[in-house]
Formats: sequence, C-alpha cells, structure tokens
Amino acid sequence: MNRRGHVERITKETQVDVNLSLDGEGKATLHTGVPFLEHMLDLFAKHGQFNLAVRSIGDVHIDDHHTVEDTGICIGRAIDKALGDRIGIRRYGNAFVPMDESLGQVVIDLSGRSHLEFRADFPSDRVGSFDTELVHEFFWKLALESRMNLHVILHYGRNTHHMIESLFKALGRALHEATRIDPSIKGVPSSKGVLG
Repeated sequence: MNRRGHVERITKETQVDVNLSLDGEGKATLHTGVPFLEHMLDLFAKHGQFNLAVRSIGDVHIDDHHTVEDTGICIGRAIDKALGDRIGIRRYGNAFVPMDESLGQVVIDLSGRSHLEFRADFPSDRVGSFDTELVHEFFWKLALESRMNLHVILHYGRNTHHMIESLFKALGRALHEATRIDPSIKGVPSSKGVLG
C-alpha cells in the first residue's frame, strides 16, 4: 500500500507543490526558502515515516508568512487526498515528545471535521529569522485542509527552538499512529458509519 497525495497551489504570492506518501520511509526533499520550516518538516517526515517533497516559491522578501501558510494548506490537502475514504484507519493518534527541557504533545482525530486547539506559548518571538507566530498558522491551515481535529499542547520548556521541535516531532508520530490501517477495523471507525 502506498497512499499518496499530490497538491499544487499557485497564487500571486506563492507557488507550492507537495507530494506526500503516508506509507513511506521518512524521506524528505524540501525547498521552501524558509530554512527553519524545512528543518521542522524534515523532523515531521522522519518521525511520521512519511515521504514528503515540498517545493515552495514565495514572497519571502516580504516575510515568511505566505510561504508557511500555503505550505501548510498544501500538506493538509495532500494528507486528505492520501487518506482517501479513510476506511480501516485507526483514526486517533497521540504522541508525547520530549526535546531536552521541553515536552510537546499532539493529539489527532482524523474525524473529517477540522478543528485546532493550540495551547503553546513561546518565550521568543523569533528563532533566527523565523517568526514563531507562524507555528500556529501552519498547524491551523494543516488541520483545516486535512479535515483533522488537532490538539497541540506544549506542556513546558524554555528554549523556543526545542519547544517547536517537540511539537513537529509529536505531529509526525501522532499522525503516523492515526493513519495506520488496522485490519480489525471494518469500514470507517465511526458509529455513524461515516467520517465527516
């Protein structure tokens, strides 16, 4: 099985192309013009055991906002496409990830209904040139477009880089758990008989 999603998005602000395989080996090819985002997406793919290719060309001469936002949109849509009818998936995923002094948690329900709970405050506004408020923007657009109920919880930490890293690693691990096919599940895992 190799569940794949391919998404292209072209606007006046960005051009984004995403290829995602949920049944991969943790390989990432990333060209976004936003180095910190690439670092986080590499961790997401590695810990989720996804194969992920992202090529984003955006107006980073203004700032990173549009590139991060549209990359989140496209990865979310690719996840939704790769899941298809969602038959047989485990649906739920939960991961705690420590990163030195930081502890992040991500809980996922692939319910077909979009929601984000984001409980994370960072002590620094920037990591290098990366604006940390864009972490919320990425997770929100990812949840919206993948039709995922996504809870992001930063329990504690001091170093902003470590804190964000724990969340992206946890995202990969929780999504890996939620997307796995369970042979014991017949149809979609819902008493309603449908997800969404």
